[in-house]
Amino acid sequence: MPSLIRHHSFCVLDVPDTKESNIHIFTESQCIRKCLCEQLDCVNRAKDKQHILKLELVTLDDEADLCLEEQWWNVQSSNECDSVSTYTSGRGSHPTKLTKGTSEYLRLSAIMSSTINLGPSANPNAKPTDFDFLKVIGKGSFGKVLLAKRKSDNRFYAVKVLQKKTILKKKEQSHIMAERNVLLKNLKHPFLVGLHYSFQTTEKLYFVLDYVNGGELFFHLQRERSFLEPRARFYSAEVASAIGYLHSQNIIYRDLKPENILLDSQGHVVLTDFGLCKEGMEPEETTCTFCGTPEYLAPEVLKKQPYDRTVDWWCLGAVLYEMLYGLPPFYSRDVSQMYDNILNQPLQLPGGKTTATCDILRGLLHKDQHSRLGAKTDFLEIKNHVFFSPINWDDLYNKRIPPPYNPNVAGPADLRHFDPEFTQEAVPNSLSRTPDMNLGSSGCSGAFFGFSYAQSDDDILS
Repeated sequence: MPSLIRHHSFCVLDVPDTKESNIHIFTESQCIRKCLCEQLDCVNRAKDKQHILKLELVTLDDEADLCLEEQWWNVQSSNECDSVSTYTSGRGSHPTKLTKGTSEYLRLSAIMSSTINLGPSANPNAKPTDFDFLKVIGKGSFGKVLLAKRKSDNRFYAVKVLQKKTILKKKEQSHIMAERNVLLKNLKHPFLVGLHYSFQTTEKLYFVLDYVNGGELFFHLQRERSFLEPRARFYSAEVASAIGYLHSQNIIYRDLKPENILLDSQGHVVLTDFGLCKEGMEPEETTCTFCGTPEYLAPEVLKKQPYDRTVDWWCLGAVLYEMLYGLPPFYSRDVSQMYDNILNQPLQLPGGKTTATCDILRGLLHKDQHSRLGAKTDFLEIKNHVFFSPINWDDLYNKRIPPPYNPNVAGPADLRHFDPEFTQEAVPNSLSRTPDMNLGSSGCSGAFFGFSYAQSDDDILS
């Protein structure tokens, strides 16, 4: 059996797969020309598929207006879109209408504010010094996840701390905001992680999340190599329930993998990390974004074809396969070979599994998305498959089914199920340095409007 090398999630810019669409681009004034050049390529690709109803650009101040005006007229002319708009924080609340020719106009107005309604989870006065940061419990491309105890009530949280500059450099702010948007929808499901509130300082973004310390499913798989069918069925049922709920909210997840599936202190599944979620996906709607994690990419994604909700059921099949066999279904250390396997090689099902197990794996991992299990009635098809016949779905949802494995955590400070690579890392405690509090002067702050702002000490990650 080959050793397992993990790859990170990735994503490229969305090009909507519809006949008509609005295109929205955000940028900072100081890099406006560079951003326009890069994003114009996306717009030009989009126009081959659809009529662009409205093209919008959000910038930070009046200084960008002069360079914006001529370039955006050119964009509008070349793409024959109905209107081109920019929104800037430097003007008043009344839009300014400019005419060019007889029917074209450029509308400038102010939509950015440091006071943002975060809904029922809002906490605009939050700041890093509200917490004692105890341990690093996870790391990603943009920052770290820390176990933190809130000083006011001694409650424990997982606080995701992200570096703005890194996010902007990699042009990932739209996916960070997508994660926040999904979390703030107040999605109520027992197997989805909850966001308590989010805030930002001049340099970093903060997500205050449920603290879940039963460990990643990946951690347990690495330790045990594979699971027996009843245990794999239990986890995949809870995950399917969460995915089905997201689909009912017109959200596709797109990045299901063992690293994004946590176990709570009792052993129930908690789905986390919504950075690649796609909102507003009606049942028949498709998207074309090339994103995900290599081991779990569906064939239609690799082919850069339009795809729909069934991409999540492919990923569920890949995770179920890995739980049962110890490796993803088409795994190779060579990514190019792995992609070829996904596209062209038949699914291999080594012996020892029940007929129902083999049948659901073939159904979920069908290379034709239109013939895949879930293509007709989505989650209902998954629920009704014979593989899940031992599951009472109402009992599952209400956590009345005892998990097959109990992490037996002693309390919030019990970190045995976290990777020592993270927990042994020192947490900087130099919290006394006060940065520039003028968020408006920060080149990064505007890219993340929608977070609450907090004037605070900010030296958690250095």
